[in-house]
Amino acid sequence: MCTLASREDAAQWITARESASRHRRDSGPMAPRMEVGKALRVRFTCPAAAVLAFLALPLAGCHVAPPYVKPKIEIPPSYKELRSPSSQALPLWKQSEPKDDAVRTSWWEVFNDTELNELQEKVNISNQNISAAAASYLAARASIREARSHYYPTLTVDSSIINSRPSPGQFGGLRATGLSNATLSVTSYTNYSLPAMASWEPDLWNRVRLSTRKSYLAAQVSAADLENVRLATHAELAVTYYELCGQDALKELLDSTVASYREALELVRAQNRAGVSNEEAVASAETQLRAAEAQRTKIGVLRAQYEHAIALLIGKPSSEFALSPRLLKANPPQTPVGIPSDLLERRPDVAAAERAVAQANAQIGLARTAFFPSLFLGVSGGFGNPSISDWFTWPARFWSVGPAMAHTLIDGGARRAIADQARAAYEQAVANYQQIVLTAFQQVEDGLSALRILSLAVDQQDAAVRAAERNFEAAMIRYKAGLDPYLNVINAQILLLNIQQNAVAFRAERMVASVQLIKALGGSWNRSEIPSPQELRAKPSRDSSPVK
Repeated sequence: MCTLASREDAAQWITARESASRHRRDSGPMAPRMEVGKALRVRFTCPAAAVLAFLALPLAGCHVAPPYVKPKIEIPPSYKELRSPSSQALPLWKQSEPKDDAVRTSWWEVFNDTELNELQEKVNISNQNISAAAASYLAARASIREARSHYYPTLTVDSSIINSRPSPGQFGGLRATGLSNATLSVTSYTNYSLPAMASWEPDLWNRVRLSTRKSYLAAQVSAADLENVRLATHAELAVTYYELCGQDALKELLDSTVASYREALELVRAQNRAGVSNEEAVASAETQLRAAEAQRTKIGVLRAQYEHAIALLIGKPSSEFALSPRLLKANPPQTPVGIPSDLLERRPDVAAAERAVAQANAQIGLARTAFFPSLFLGVSGGFGNPSISDWFTWPARFWSVGPAMAHTLIDGGARRAIADQARAAYEQAVANYQQIVLTAFQQVEDGLSALRILSLAVDQQDAAVRAAERNFEAAMIRYKAGLDPYLNVINAQILLLNIQQNAVAFRAERMVASVQLIKALGGSWNRSEIPSPQELRAKPSRDSSPVK
């Protein structure tokens, strides 16, 4: 800390103020301050900062961050579902090949559905969740430029024109010389000032480098998060689309069922008029028809909700969007499935979690830099004068230059607590990463098992449909022959409709399971798509957008 060095300094200070007081009456109110400042500059020197700066140079550039090591994960050699004999017998997936990732630029194209492809392209353009994630990514890229700006010095200019009138009481210290407020001639004055200040903090302890690295990693996390939002949104659209197709398939089934029940009702009425049947059979046949019509009408509720959900995903008001009835595809496409270790390179959420671990590691080093002093190099200068005509004259110049060093000695353990927080945040990031990887393996196994089981269920349900159709035909033949009552026909109709509805539902669920498996495998994304530091450093153009 800079102070007056001795009693002689104090005496010189008082003498300077006396001289300033006498000169004030002749030269104006700014003279005392200028003379006092001139006297004080003789003794107000701080060589300690320069000495500390020199001693700190050998330590400059030391590494305070721990070396980053990617967390270890126990990876199974293969997926359990692929090892089962029943899975190998089904043509639902295949071992992935290098060319598979190259051709699947848009994973939904493997379903060969033109309508779905068009909807997915609209998602890329108009979905608001993707737009929000893209804006967050651009903000993360901008933070890199902000962090890198600390490598360079700052220059500020602060011009001012201030008119003021001091109180005589402000010069009470002059009473030691025998002066009083009454003897002081205090008038208002105007001070014209144009100072310029430049400062720079050398990155001795890699504080700026670590902060910049943390910003790079945060941008990579944001880029992976953006891709994860894209993947989730496209998958949600595909799932909703096939659920809507399932409702359309049920509607088609019930349309044919209603037509069949109407023919049966006409047959029963004709037999009743001929005296072969009775009113009870007519009432039963009509009940079956009306119940089927009600089921067909109720399908419209879910169908409308799925349509509204699709409108939301493509960024359109529900009132302005309509989708014509769609046919449900018979079979899902074959899905290339690699080995579990490939999954770590194909899922954006796994990549984001791993980059978050690296970011937390950089934060540990950043927290450690608080234990080292900060060195600042500053230069300031400009022109100042109480007369506007002499504002920019050579005698009106002022300047200062020199280093400054600041260091906290006692903080009650605050820096240690911040370092402990950074370490705990790193452990949390590692745990989150490991949990996300385990969840990824689980989701792939879920998708494989669901696709296998639903494919078996579809085959079994198709066999049940064929058996129920034969049962219905036999019941109708026996009724027409007068061997059985119409109640047997009704029971056969109910059984057949239930089995047919289950068959349609199983097919829709299988298509949904296929989409979810592709999502669990990461879609068409690959870790190589994470932008490099060189790509992140470049300033995005106005026309560029991360929304594909």
